[in-house]
Amino acid sequence: MLGELSGINDSETSIPAGWRWVRLGDYVIKVGSGLTPLGGNSVYKHSGIPLVRSQNVLLNRFDTNGLVYISEDQDSEMENSRVLPGDVLLNITGASIGRVCVVPREICPANVNQHVCIIRCKSDIYPAFLSYYISNPWFQNFIMDTQAGATRQALTKALIENFRISLPPLPDQKRIAAILNQQMTAMEKARPAAEAQLAAAKSLPAAYLRAVFNSPEAKAWPNNRLGNVCELLPARSIATDGDTEVLAITTACLTEGGFQPSGVKTARMWARDAAECVVSPGEVLIARSNTPELVGRVAMFAGDPSGAVASDLTIRLRTKDGVVAAYLAAYLSSLYATGYWKERAGGASGTMKKITRSQIQDEHVPVPSQAEQHRITAMLSDQMAAAERTRKALEDQLETVNKLPAALLRRAFSGGL
Repeated sequence: MLGELSGINDSETSIPAGWRWVRLGDYVIKVGSGLTPLGGNSVYKHSGIPLVRSQNVLLNRFDTNGLVYISEDQDSEMENSRVLPGDVLLNITGASIGRVCVVPREICPANVNQHVCIIRCKSDIYPAFLSYYISNPWFQNFIMDTQAGATRQALTKALIENFRISLPPLPDQKRIAAILNQQMTAMEKARPAAEAQLAAAKSLPAAYLRAVFNSPEAKAWPNNRLGNVCELLPARSIATDGDTEVLAITTACLTEGGFQPSGVKTARMWARDAAECVVSPGEVLIARSNTPELVGRVAMFAGDPSGAVASDLTIRLRTKDGVVAAYLAAYLSSLYATGYWKERAGGASGTMKKITRSQIQDEHVPVPSQAEQHRITAMLSDQMAAAERTRKALEDQLETVNKLPAALLRRAFSGGL
């Protein structure tokens, strides 16, 4: 029974020498949640006694953002929900269930609302060790599985008291917690740096495009109405009751770095429409209708996957003599990258914007010589490929950083620290 309550199965019951299995309820002074003052948000103050809510409790970190306050009179009526320095806080309801941290001394005296449980340990358990233990990936999975049932949407006091914990001697608990504190802090510092590098890499394609099309040379090129240098091709609606399964091109396929086949999705369309909408290699595709951030995204279709179709959410262009398709895609991508269509797309909804075919036809495009177009597209192709390699390497690096805490916790509680 204890194994079921703690989320441990028989294959996971081996523990390091000197550790022992304990029932959490036998090693705590208090397990209990708080309450929310009558009136909710309307009674919160800008100063006074802090009231801790679930958004303040992160995994092994207390977040003061969004911290609210109550009056001393309200605090005096909430004695059972008062927290002390060193209490372990555990979110017991909602999307943040399972998040856990230790109360920092500087916020006390404070209270918790009904979505947060106080676990006050006896001297046998070091609070930081318990917090890290509960944040261990397999224990978090157990908590998720526990609250997923239709009749159990929260962690109860009885369930928490029946948590089964593998406990080393107190000096080892403190040593393990100190190592985890040090290494987790280093990881938290590494993550923003990795995220900043990735964001910079993702901005490179737009920067390369701006460097070409905002240059003094580009301003001297002759220009022509897009409707004169391109043919607009038909696109039809996706139909959930259509008689034909198709590979539909989505906005996720269209990027400044080129067409991404991974964004193609299976959909249905009427056969008579699908036949008209098959995209040929060399077509330039524009996101006609989407959110303000995505409307106007562009890419040239290179032919993969064969037989893919464009829905009526996409404008299809086939260039005429004198205009290189890859060059046109690059120029139109530069417009998207500068927010050109975000500002000009219409639509009554603030969340969905649309570009009309007339707007596209009336847009003017700088058209240098074909030799210059080929030179530009070759240069941009090399730059985009290099940017993509950099982006992928940094995504892998960030993924490694994000996986380190879980790996470290698994190591800690298998006796590896």
